[in-house]
Amino acid sequence: MREFPPIVPYGADQTIYLVVEGPGQLGAARKSERADIETVITDLLSGQFNDPIEVVAFNTLEHWTDNLSKDVAREIRCRCDIDGLEVPAYLEEFVDRSST
Repeated sequence: MREFPPIVPYGADQTIYLVVEGPGQLGAARKSERADIETVITDLLSGQFNDPIEVVAFNTLEHWTDNLSKDVAREIRCRCDIDGLEVPAYLEEFVDRSST
C-alpha cells in the first residue's frame, strides 16, 4: 500500500487554514490549504474559490480545530462595505449562510 506524506510535517507547530469548496465540475468537494487567515480572505475576495462552504483552522501539535467561517464572512462583508462594493456574487451564499 502506498503511503502519502502528511499535510503538516510532524512536529510543525503552525496553524493551517483550509477552505472547503462545494462540488465543482468533477462533482467532488475540494479543500485548499492556506498559510494564514489574511491569505484566505484575500484569495476569497479575488475569486480563487467559486463555491466556498467553510473555512477551518487546525493545529495538529496543539490538538485543536476551529470553524472560522462566521469570522471570515463578517470580515468579507466589512471590507466590501468599507470599499463601497457589494459582496461578490460567488461569495454571497457563503457570507449569508455563515452570518446566521
